[in-house]
Amino acid sequence: MRPPQVQIDFGTPPGTPLRTSSEFEEIPYPVTHPSYSKTAQSYKHEESLPLHHMNEDTSTRRRVARGPGSSGGFMSGDEHESEMHYDDDGKDVYSKIRPARGRVSSGRVHRPPPPPPTSMSEFISQNLEHIPPVIYTLLSCWTRFHKIGHANTVVWDEAHFGKFGSHYLKREFYFDVHPPLGKMLVGLAGLLSGYNGHFEFKSGEVYNENVPYVAMRVMMATFGVALVPLGWYTAVELGMSSWSCHLVALMVLCDVAWLCISRFILLDSMLLFFTFTTVFLLTKFHNQQYQSFSFDWWMWLAFTGISIGCVTSVKWIGLFVTAVVGLYTIEDLWEKFGDLRMTNRDQIRHWAARVLCLIVLPILVYMLSFKLHFLILNHSGPGDSTMSSLFQAHLVGNDFGKNPREIAFGSKITLKGMGWGGGLLHSHVQTYPIGSGQQQVTCYHYKDDNNHWTVLPTWQAPEYNPNGELQFLQDGDVIRLQHVPTTRHLHSHTVAAPVTKLNNEVSCYGNSTVGDFHDYWVVEVVDDIKQGTKEHVTKIHSLTTRLRFKHQALGCYLYAANAVLPQWGFKQLEVSCIKENDPEDMHTYWNVESHWNDRLPPGDAKFYKSPFLRDFWHLNVAMMTSNNALVPDPDKEDILASSPTDWPWMRLGLRMCGWGENQPKYYLLGTPVIWWGGTVSLIVSVVVLGIYLLRHQRKYADMTPQQWDHFLYVGKIAGFGWFLHYFPFFIMGRVTYVHHYLPTLYFSVLMLAHLLDHFIFSARWKDSTKRVAFGICAFLIVGNFWWFRGMAWGIDGPINNYWGLLWRKTWNIYNA
Repeated sequence: MRPPQVQIDFGTPPGTPLRTSSEFEEIPYPVTHPSYSKTAQSYKHEESLPLHHMNEDTSTRRRVARGPGSSGGFMSGDEHESEMHYDDDGKDVYSKIRPARGRVSSGRVHRPPPPPPTSMSEFISQNLEHIPPVIYTLLSCWTRFHKIGHANTVVWDEAHFGKFGSHYLKREFYFDVHPPLGKMLVGLAGLLSGYNGHFEFKSGEVYNENVPYVAMRVMMATFGVALVPLGWYTAVELGMSSWSCHLVALMVLCDVAWLCISRFILLDSMLLFFTFTTVFLLTKFHNQQYQSFSFDWWMWLAFTGISIGCVTSVKWIGLFVTAVVGLYTIEDLWEKFGDLRMTNRDQIRHWAARVLCLIVLPILVYMLSFKLHFLILNHSGPGDSTMSSLFQAHLVGNDFGKNPREIAFGSKITLKGMGWGGGLLHSHVQTYPIGSGQQQVTCYHYKDDNNHWTVLPTWQAPEYNPNGELQFLQDGDVIRLQHVPTTRHLHSHTVAAPVTKLNNEVSCYGNSTVGDFHDYWVVEVVDDIKQGTKEHVTKIHSLTTRLRFKHQALGCYLYAANAVLPQWGFKQLEVSCIKENDPEDMHTYWNVESHWNDRLPPGDAKFYKSPFLRDFWHLNVAMMTSNNALVPDPDKEDILASSPTDWPWMRLGLRMCGWGENQPKYYLLGTPVIWWGGTVSLIVSVVVLGIYLLRHQRKYADMTPQQWDHFLYVGKIAGFGWFLHYFPFFIMGRVTYVHHYLPTLYFSVLMLAHLLDHFIFSARWKDSTKRVAFGICAFLIVGNFWWFRGMAWGIDGPINNYWGLLWRKTWNIYNA
């Protein structure tokens, strides 16, 4: 039996001509086979389409330059094309070619970690990419700290936030429209600097030797220093080339507005810092999407949630960058929902992770800042009256807890509105300019003698005798409330309220001897926090008993919501008499706060307790109410204010201090080439996106799917980020200033760098062309900064002696 033959191929013999495809026999597929006939028909159909494909030279023109973000070819397709495969394990076996499972096609390319270095030179070579951001950070320290103590006076809003920091050091409760985290950090800076808190921070006042204002400014400026490396590493994580990373760092370093706002005792440097960190951490999380539920994935997702909590705890403007993260998360979960390969268990895990880290965790951070706020500020201060009466009773130095508990006729009291954000029932000698023209009644958030009222019987009842038998106030009693400073009585009639027109006006009328039946109010007990429901309330107590006051003649109820009076009412809250009887309406609830009666024994502060969640919600509503009251005054011209339409093109700046010849002058205005370039890039991005979509519809293949995903990803972060930070100001009623645009500016900077990266630095241009383009951009940025540097570092002497600063006629830099 012959052994099986083995054939060995030693290659084509020398001299043999190469064979072409025409020498092979062509075997056609059977046309009767349904699948083949279908395929053949589809090929014919495709050949009839007007396809326009690029040649090899054109298709490779978009190869990315090597850089920290691209790692040598994010868009070149080398890494991703090797991982392409046909997805035939899902329901759609004819699906298009897709990247390998889990690999994201946008952002920075994932690289395996290098092996541990065995020498110092190897360690340095592995970390060369970190040298540029270190250099930029050192330059940032120089720009932020240079001449930081040149102005020895209180500059601009240092008058507010320096004073708030003093309250933390003195542990006095105060009220402000912003959340407390940033102001607690100001207080911490004062504590670390050795400041004792005893300086009033009046605007323009010279700092005395007991105020280490330079050290406090340096600590605030440290947040501004950190913006530069954050900008660099965000560009890296977004997958930009090294050229674009340098441009982002240069723009953050050299913008005069960011520089100027970071050098004083203000909240804006912290707001910008946490805005930058939120975007950076979001991009870090995005680049971990290829390994869901890994340690790094959880870490960056949790850090993103913590950063969201911090940025919203500094200013509510931080909600705008929260919305950016929210849109990203919605799109991400929607794409995962359409992934048929993902199990239901993994779908639920993804949703639960986002809820836990991006909703629950930020809320906990935000609430923690208020908990610390309440723990530190445990002494009575100027902001007591914005809180509930029970909360105030626990403050050191507050006498509410020692006031008599039972209310009697003849007692002098203050009444606190128990609706969220409610104030103290108040009146003053000014009259309504409309309606009855009688004395105004409002709600006021600060302690004042005009908040004092005396409980008296009706005109028909025997006159109150201060030496007679005590008569305690009870449910159903009809009383008069006499305003102590003016002796007029709380009054209502059928005249419409000034703001809430459907309600009756509440005013003060008459005097100690003049009045009528429209002064009568029926006391209705709702419940008592200690005694329980209405049936168990035997006597009306201060602080704990909730009351309603019904007008005896009209049947309406004393009502104080969050309607704000015009300037003639000093922007205080409107008090009216609501006709609807809604027993659940908190805005008709009142409690006795302060109580004076020498004939009654003092109370016990241990009797009162206020829950944290109620205090937390109460303060936030009060903040929102006060924030909404910051509307432009039509009767006054605010030369510092500006509108959102002024910001992108730098129509107006802001004088941050006095403009005298003998003081350093600071003008809040950005670097023109950065602001104008960013605005132009936003317009160009919309045009470019439209062109690409039109060409895609006509079957032009300008980019690979991975390049297109990357282009859209960075464009959405920058574009939607800018939109969500800018357009909400158009629907706000409050007064706005140019510094409100500073967080928005960051996204226009990212968009400008993205477009330059897309069309120049990551395109197939010669290296010399890229170097020239980068040199021009860097020269314009640095040159613009150097020209306007005095606006941030301080301009000495007569401002008119400085030539060339008025690039727009609308800038009020020079004196007329």
